[in-house]
Amino acid sequence: MSSESRLYTFSPETKEKLRKFRLGTSRAKDAQAIIYIIDQKSQEIRPEDGEIYTNMQDLADELPDSSPRFILLSYPLTLKSGRLSVPYVLLYWLPENCNPNLRMMYAGAVELMRNTAEVNRVIEVGEEEDITSIESKLQSAD
Repeated sequence: MSSESRLYTFSPETKEKLRKFRLGTSRAKDAQAIIYIIDQKSQEIRPEDGEIYTNMQDLADELPDSSPRFILLSYPLTLKSGRLSVPYVLLYWLPENCNPNLRMMYAGAVELMRNTAEVNRVIEVGEEEDITSIESKLQSAD
């Protein structure tokens, strides 16, 4: 067992929500995103409010200016080949003027979040434009 899995926890409810989100979004027609936080007292990784965002601008508007967040994103898109793809990625929100203690806390949990959520790719984002233009980043990966 790795050290970060002893530091940070997921409740059984959160693990079930992660699983349902992953399975439920694989055939979605619209982008879907959920913001996750690390509770500083309990060290539990959990959904911030459970809201599912389908608009990238609304998602970007919700993100704090000085605290990191994890965002699970399922984003349907048509590749240059014409094939439909639904990348399931972890966006690691790390704004420039981030609190150093929070930066360290999230950095220590990113791999655990990636593995528990079963995403293939982590994309670090640090400003609103990174979120609103995420489709170009996802397109360039395929």
